[in-house]
Amino acid sequence: MYLSRSDHIHNVGFISTRFQGTDGVSLETEKWRTVLERMGYECYFFSGLSDWDPQKSMVFDLAFFGHPQIQEIQERCFGTTVRSRALTGAIQEVRFHLKKALYDFVDTFKLDLLIIENAVTIPMNIPLGLAITEVIAETGIPTIAHHHDFAWERQRFTVNAVEDYLAMAFPPRLHTINHVVINSEARKQLSYRCGLSSIIIPNVFDFSKEPPEMDDYARMLRSDLGIGADDTLLLQPTRIIARKGIEHAIELAHRLKDHRAKLLISHQERDEGSGYFNRTMEYGRLLGVDVIVRPDIIGPSRGITAEGKRKYSLWDCYLNADFVTYPSLYEGFGNAFLEAIWFRKPILVNRYSIFEQDIEPVDFDVVTMDSYITDDTLDAVRAILDTPEAVRMMTMKNFELGKRFFSFSLLEQRIKQVLMNFGQV
Repeated sequence: MYLSRSDHIHNVGFISTRFQGTDGVSLETEKWRTVLERMGYECYFFSGLSDWDPQKSMVFDLAFFGHPQIQEIQERCFGTTVRSRALTGAIQEVRFHLKKALYDFVDTFKLDLLIIENAVTIPMNIPLGLAITEVIAETGIPTIAHHHDFAWERQRFTVNAVEDYLAMAFPPRLHTINHVVINSEARKQLSYRCGLSSIIIPNVFDFSKEPPEMDDYARMLRSDLGIGADDTLLLQPTRIIARKGIEHAIELAHRLKDHRAKLLISHQERDEGSGYFNRTMEYGRLLGVDVIVRPDIIGPSRGITAEGKRKYSLWDCYLNADFVTYPSLYEGFGNAFLEAIWFRKPILVNRYSIFEQDIEPVDFDVVTMDSYITDDTLDAVRAILDTPEAVRMMTMKNFELGKRFFSFSLLEQRIKQVLMNFGQV
C-alpha cells in the first residue's frame, strides 16, 4: 500500500483523458488545482492530451479518448451486445500499456493521492478506466473519483458489449476511493445504481476576483466578426453538441430581428461528431440568423494567427455579449452559467433538471424557459435588452449569490471534508 491513513498527503496526481482547452472537466480541474495549491499541496497531471505545465505533466497518447486506436475500440464496444475475443484482446493490450504508464506517473512524482477526473465515470476510454481501477486496487492509494457525467446519463452507451467492464470501472467499487459528484441527482443515482455514497461538490468560480474590463483589444472583436454597433450580440458559450439545445438560441435570435440579433457560438469542438454542427448551421440559414462560429480567431487565449490576425479569448466574447443563451437540455451542472453570472451578463436558461434541483433554489434572477421559447420568454428578454439599469441591478444580485453559494471558499471547505476521510485535515 502506498499510503496509510496516518501518513501525510503532499503530492496529488490528477488523471483524465485530456487537460487542454475549455471543456468543463479541464476547467473544473484547474479550479481544484488552484485551491489545492493554495492549501499547500503539489499537483501533477496525467492525460492523453495536455497544454498544461510540462514539468508537472505526463502525457501518454493512448489516454486520450480521441486517439485513433481508442476510437476504434469504442466504436466496437457500443451499439452491440456481444464482443469478440479479438476486441477483448485489444482492450486488454491497451489497458496493459496504460497501467504501466500510470505506475510510472505515481512513482515519478511520488504521489500520495489520486484525483480521477471523469475517467472512471463516462466510458469514453474503456482501457483507461480499467487501468486506473487496477492501479488503485493494487496499490491502495487514496483516491478521489470526481464524477462529471455517468454512462447512464448518455443514451449512446445504453446498448453495449462491455457490461462487465462498466460494472468494474465506471465507477469502481473500492474502499480507498471517495466519490465526489457535482449535483444531487448524480448522488441519488450513484447510490441507487451502485450502492456508493458520495459528497456533492458543485462546479464553482473564483468570485473573489472581478471580471476583466473591456479594453481596446476586446473592442475589436465585434468589427473583426462583422457585428455592427447597433447589433445585439447573443453569446452561446458552449460546444456544438446536441444536448446544448442551440436551436433554441437560434430561434431567439430569429425572433429578435427588431434588435438585429446575431448569435456567436464560442466553442468549435465537436466531441460527438459533425451531424449536429451541420444541422445547427443549416437551421440558422433556414431562419435567416447570422450564426457565427470562428475557431480561426476565437480560442482559449488571446494571440496572433498565422495570417497575422488578432485572436480572441472566451473572456473577450463575454465582454462583448449583450445577452447569454444557455438553453441546454441537460447539464451535469453548468460552468457557462457561472461564467455569465461572474461577467454580470443577463442570461436565458432552459430549466434542465439539475438547474431546477441545485441552482434555481438559490433564486438567481434569470430568464427561464421550459423546453421551448414562448412569447413570455421573448418579452422578458426584450425587457432586459431595453432597460440597462434593470440589467445592472439583476446582474449585481446574481454576482453576490454566486459569491455566496458557488465560490472557491466552498470548494476548499468540501475538499477538506473529503480529505478528512483519509485522515487528513
